[in-house]
Amino acid sequence: MAHPKARRNTTFVAALCYLITIPFLILVLVGNIHINGILNDIYFFKLDVSHIIPIAVDNSQLLNSVARSLGLHDFYSVGLWNFCEGYLDEGVTYCSTPKQFYWFNPVEVLVSELLAGAKIALPSQVVTILKLLRIGSQVMYGCFMAGTILNAILLFLTPLAARRRLFSLFISIIGLLSAIVLIVASVIATVISVAARIALTAQDQLNISAEIGVKMFVFMWLGSLVTLLAFLLHSAMGCFCRPERLKRGRSSSSKRSNTSMAETSSSNNHHHTALPRFVRRNKKNSSTL
Repeated sequence: MAHPKARRNTTFVAALCYLITIPFLILVLVGNIHINGILNDIYFFKLDVSHIIPIAVDNSQLLNSVARSLGLHDFYSVGLWNFCEGYLDEGVTYCSTPKQFYWFNPVEVLVSELLAGAKIALPSQVVTILKLLRIGSQVMYGCFMAGTILNAILLFLTPLAARRRLFSLFISIIGLLSAIVLIVASVIATVISVAARIALTAQDQLNISAEIGVKMFVFMWLGSLVTLLAFLLHSAMGCFCRPERLKRGRSSSSKRSNTSMAETSSSNNHHHTALPRFVRRNKKNSSTL
């Protein structure tokens, strides 16, 4: 069994872990949500279409200028709630309205800006990929929101773990759920961003580059892994660390028993000394015989 102080220290470290995760998760939620020099650097991935027409094509510079004049922007950065667009020489010029369970449809955005909203027939493979992208993005959104809320709740519940093991086990179950949803969201975000980069850069006909948001990846994975660490600490408290109140209870009961024994012994001695002298002398003679 671990020392009771270990339980108190472990509880403090677990609460500190949840406290650390909340700012990182909030940055994931508010990243790229509106025009801001700091927030616009927090995104899952960014598409660079400033040179969408390859240089090998004749009059590529002219065609790229025409595409920009028609409404195509130089880059598009994707966040959890929306996307932002802008130009390399001006920065971000517009961010779409934040929307719950948002997902970025690159085909829809590029077609609506370049072809004034004209509809085009897409191959079945592209439709399937877009459907998977929509499902993955919406699941990722729900997991990030749920994990952030659970961590805020766990921050206030963690001090209860210092009282009983049962509280530690209950909190560890909630912590496990939070760690699972955050890790799932981080994995989905990683897969979507890496897959978008590989798929777009593999097109030889279009000169599109994709950049993965390093800051967003650092924030979301730190939040996920630290949440997992807090869950492990709660599990350890539920299995090994005994509450300090038990030790105090045992020590107080032992003190009470020692005190009662001392009182009994002293009362016996006092009763023995209180006997008359001739009675004590007769008892002594009888014991000798």
